[in-house]
Amino acid sequence: MAEGVAMLATGQRVFRRFWYPVMPEALLRAGRPVPFTLLGTEIVLWWGKDGPAAVTDRCPHRGAKLSLGFVDADVPDGPAIACPYHGWAFGADGRCRKVPQAHEPLRGMKGGTTGHHAALRYGWVWVALEDPIAPIPEIAEAADPAFRQIDEFHEEWAVSGLRLMENSFDMAHLSYVHANTFGILEEPRPAPVEIEHTPWGFVMRGEAPVTNKGISKELIRSNEERTVRLIEGRWFLPFMRASRIDYPTGLTHVLVTAATPIDDRRSMICQWVYRNDTEADSPAEKVIAFDRAVTTEDRLVLESTTWDVPLGMSEELHMPSDKPGIEMRRRLATLLAEHGEAEARLAPAG
Repeated sequence: MAEGVAMLATGQRVFRRFWYPVMPEALLRAGRPVPFTLLGTEIVLWWGKDGPAAVTDRCPHRGAKLSLGFVDADVPDGPAIACPYHGWAFGADGRCRKVPQAHEPLRGMKGGTTGHHAALRYGWVWVALEDPIAPIPEIAEAADPAFRQIDEFHEEWAVSGLRLMENSFDMAHLSYVHANTFGILEEPRPAPVEIEHTPWGFVMRGEAPVTNKGISKELIRSNEERTVRLIEGRWFLPFMRASRIDYPTGLTHVLVTAATPIDDRRSMICQWVYRNDTEADSPAEKVIAFDRAVTTEDRLVLESTTWDVPLGMSEELHMPSDKPGIEMRRRLATLLAEHGEAEARLAPAG
């Protein structure tokens, strides 16, 4: 937008109090410190004593990036993150635990850098910059032995979190954006949906007729040219969804996607799926290939959208099928108000 107000991920303090997946567990278990930018805050992660650890990526001594350093196991309650400049080491709480140049190196100091919340769930590393006001989202299929998990990708997109979430529940874009994968271009009118509000977001239920093209016939085990998807889309405040798709063949495919905000314009897209079949039924490689084709279609359009999304209804045009996105905006506006916040005021361009 050129002027007015908009919800900016880095401008809303309450967003720092939610959990976000930032990377697969395997990436952190490699033993090296890994930098990440979350909501405009540079952090460094490493594998600590009790699992993932995260602190602000600056040494308070001379301001060097801790992510350029190393993991020091010779520290009380370590391993700790050590600065590349002078070797000062900091624990998961951010407190300085080691000063190699001191007479008592392991005495450390009272001060330090800022510690952040880090946890492991679903095979992903999660971070909350400040005390969380909501738990890591519950995904029922993750605890169901009938389902297997397939990790698909995590990569940076030039899109805001709300734009991606709106898209994930937008039934009207299927015919156009996904015409080459499963959409029916000749039938652009979307089926109606129902929305059930929850403390953590909402559940959207609806159905969508789709075509079976190429690999999709094999993946859903159907030779029909068309089928129907029964959709139960769960939206978790602020930027995560778990969309369950049930097919007439008995197959269930659950897409979990998080748009972890790097800053106002960029998100780390973390995606994995749950399926009630086996590797022999549908090789993970083919599942990932099909979902990748679909997300590539989304990405092309989403990266062309504006990033400064307004929560009010007057700044953009809407149609009835935009109901999920409108409900997201209302819930986010309520969340900000409950925490004494408002949208950011944008200066006119130029």
